Amino acid sequence: MTVSPRGELHHVELWVEDLDAAESSWAWLLDELGYTRFQTWASGQSWLRGATYIVLEASPAARAARHDRLRPGLNHLAFSGGRRTEVDDLVTRAAEHGWSLMFADAHPYAGGPQHYAAYLENADGFEVEIVAADD
Repeated sequence: MTVSPRGELHHVELWVEDLDAAESSWAWLLDELGYTRFQTWASGQSWLRGATYIVLEASPAARAARHDRLRPGLNHLAFSGGRRTEVDDLVTRAAEHGWSLMFADAHPYAGGPQHYAAYLENADGFEVEIVAADD
């Protein structure tokens, strides 16, 4: 694995209730965004892109059964999604992989009139924002 420049995000670890259920939505999304499966162990797995990796883990040390993005802590992860057409294509296919479109009435400008993005939520309550590059 490459060493990241100082200050660059190294990794994110997401604790999930059910690893198999979480993997079905996260694996598809991370694969689509250019991550590759990096490590797998009994209670977790990770995906790598460049020097940054994302971990899903069903830790026995977890104190609650379900993630709640509205409580203090992680609200969402935001990913660069490429061009608008690539973001739109991802949204079209997301439901087949366990993601639902949030803020559908304001999509794709739920973040404001100058911010083209999709906000998706999976069955575990994790939110991701897929941001389009300026065309």
